[in-house]
Amino acid sequence: MNTFEELSLSPSIMTAIKSKGYANPTEVQEKSIPLILAGHDIFSTAQTGTGKTAAFALPILQLMGKKKLPHRVVRTLVLAPTRELAIQIADSFHQYGKHTGLRGTVIYGGVSQYNQVHDIRRGVDILVATPGRLLDLMNQGIVHLSSVEFLVFDEADRMLDMGFINDIKRIVEKVPQKRQTMLFSVSLTPEIKKLASTMLKNPSTVEIKPAPHNKINVNESVYFVEKPFKHNLLLHLFQEQSIRHALVFTRTKHGADKLVKLMVNGGIKAQAIHGNKSQASRQKALLDFKERKFSFLVATDVASRGIDVKELSHVVNFDIPEQADSYVHRIGRTGRAGASGTAISLCSSEEKRLLFDIQRFTGNTIPTQEHPFRNIQKSGHHHETTSRVEHTQNSRHHPTENQSNNNHSTGPISENGFSRGHKNIHRKSHHSYSTNKFHSKSSWHKR
Repeated sequence: MNTFEELSLSPSIMTAIKSKGYANPTEVQEKSIPLILAGHDIFSTAQTGTGKTAAFALPILQLMGKKKLPHRVVRTLVLAPTRELAIQIADSFHQYGKHTGLRGTVIYGGVSQYNQVHDIRRGVDILVATPGRLLDLMNQGIVHLSSVEFLVFDEADRMLDMGFINDIKRIVEKVPQKRQTMLFSVSLTPEIKKLASTMLKNPSTVEIKPAPHNKINVNESVYFVEKPFKHNLLLHLFQEQSIRHALVFTRTKHGADKLVKLMVNGGIKAQAIHGNKSQASRQKALLDFKERKFSFLVATDVASRGIDVKELSHVVNFDIPEQADSYVHRIGRTGRAGASGTAISLCSSEEKRLLFDIQRFTGNTIPTQEHPFRNIQKSGHHHETTSRVEHTQNSRHHPTENQSNNNHSTGPISENGFSRGHKNIHRKSHHSYSTNKFHSKSSWHKR
């Protein structure tokens, strides 16, 4: 099977797929879609960036379209571990289902529930949610799950890691026993197997083995540098390699804020997202980064599985992650959908053990690169080095905002569906980032 046409999807969904420029399904889509259309429960293990959201969203939209109800009730519930991932999933449902007449919304914590409650009371067919906010609205009597036909756990392993197991059990108790359930996980741990055995009925297993690490489409490199000189090296690499769009990972929230301050002081446009930022500011920063209104987004691992930026060229590990699999998730933000990408890691002497663990985990030796700061020790020459870097930066040309944004759209993506435009952010920031919904264009009204 080589094309979406062979998957027997409806004309309305095929129109949406073609508008996205998709021609051939990925492996997880090719294997999962026919099984879901046939009514099977699914237990799937697949890495991020393999197209698993479409693997469940497309067939669910197709099955929902076959049965029309006189009024809107929650028929599909998708649970996700983070706000960023929940928004990303909801946006995918909107894109794929915009010609189906179905309506949906996304709910998550960290913002006022006002707009979310308004959407739910208007009626939705599809609800994407993080467990905490969903339970909160269920306890208030606002969300009812007695009509759920399709239940999806996305990145279930991450939900267990974040301690959501009891929340998940309480939610599932309110969902009908007669349902179709899909569980997607990046890793296949004993805990995930146990969860699958309790949530799924005679599931079909779809296991997508990770591509050999030496075959991923990401050019990896590591630069050994002591911690006090990391930001100098980072600025040097941005200049030397003409990097104009990169996602930079730090280990801590404080480290992210500190790095952004240093970058801004160095004349580089950068912003940070992490758990201490409000949801409205996080989503605005992510939207502006996608639209290339600034060049560098600094993030902690809380966002490593929830960020999806089209044609992102570079990922930088400013700090080496403590967990080897986090490295894989981080660099998986680039080199997606057949595109090539570059992953740069800055490793201090204290982090060499972590780097060794990563290379053992991936079975790949990351090439070492030379640089001007390689042999500078922790103490001494700091002022001299910083001054030399600042002089180098000032002598180079920094592009203006118009130049760096050339050929990139900065407006909202569409008139109907999930409102993601920056104007909407300012208008509704006192409630939430946006009123997220999707349905047919004829029934869409902006508020």
